[in-house]
Amino acid sequence: MTVLAYNKRANFDYEITDKYEAGLVLAGHEVKSVKTGHISLKGAYVTIKGRESGKVELYLTNSHIPKYSRATTVLDYDPERSRKLLLHKSEVNHLIGKKKEQGLTLVPIKIYTKHNLLKLEFGVGRGKKKYDKRDDIKKKDVERDMKTATKRAQYSK
Repeated sequence: MTVLAYNKRANFDYEITDKYEAGLVLAGHEVKSVKTGHISLKGAYVTIKGRESGKVELYLTNSHIPKYSRATTVLDYDPERSRKLLLHKSEVNHLIGKKKEQGLTLVPIKIYTKHNLLKLEFGVGRGKKKYDKRDDIKKKDVERDMKTATKRAQYSK
């Protein structure tokens, strides 16, 4: 498993409770572009479409995949178009129920390869408040200080 893109803001801005894995529907030149590491999940989110028609589908929205540099001319290519996610129907129904709860969001976490296929890991998260983010920063600082102190104590012996 090779991680190709990671959403650094996902764990900072959201409290992730459940994680899911989904396949992505991409064009050939988009797959090559992603496998070379040219993708951005910054500001991306997962949307649910088609509730009225009965055929419910999930889409990765606002992710940026630039055109593959060695691809032949691709006309009318939109690098930020919505890309369909491949999930089982039971998972989709479960996610719809989770989404109806107030304040929950579907947040992409990372894109990776699994057996030569591209997979998206996304989570169900609740947005953090500003004071929660400050608490996380304080915890990280204290842990870092403790690690450096123990390293210094080991080397001073």
